[in-house]
Amino acid sequence: MRALCNNNVRLTARAARPVRLVTTCKESRIGKRPVQVGKSEVKLEGQVLTVKGPLGTLTREFPPEIALSMSDDKAEVKFTKAEDSKKAKQLHGLCRTLGQNMVTGVLEGWEKKLSLIGVGYRAAMKGSKQIELQLGYIHPVVLDLPEGVKAEVDKSQTAITITGYDKEVVGNFAAVVRSKRPPEVYKGKGIRYADEYVRMKEGKAGKK
Repeated sequence: MRALCNNNVRLTARAARPVRLVTTCKESRIGKRPVQVGKSEVKLEGQVLTVKGPLGTLTREFPPEIALSMSDDKAEVKFTKAEDSKKAKQLHGLCRTLGQNMVTGVLEGWEKKLSLIGVGYRAAMKGSKQIELQLGYIHPVVLDLPEGVKAEVDKSQTAITITGYDKEVVGNFAAVVRSKRPPEVYKGKGIRYADEYVRMKEGKAGKK
């Protein structure tokens, strides 16, 4: 694999200190890579991109600093800077990533997993549109699932899987569920992401 930049160091015969050979580093840019649309249907109207797939349809309007274009065969969408400004540079890679997320979402979907840790903490589905959480409060917490989002609870009632075609909606709803009982730092009880590491604190020692 070819390195993007080489910072070689050599010693001269006359001097004992290292001499650094300065080379130009070429950074790879996410924004320069076109988004392959695959089997999704894509429609572009000015700054508005619509992507349709087996799981759903997503539409997003992109900022004017980024220009969108489609290849002649409609197999890919390109994101380029419409102007040479700091804001355009900041948005370039982000917009390309958002476009890729749209395609991935309608074709494959997105998933977030949560774990409930604590005695008596459990979850259950109420029909297909609501999830009920028992979290040690007087009353259970009932949450409505956003449009396009599904949830499943395993047999132990301590693991929740949230799926949907819009990555932002899936992530936001998972964050809402977690916020109902964030993991506490002494015993770790609460709701956490399945891949989340919770740094534990030692409890205060009792007075002698």
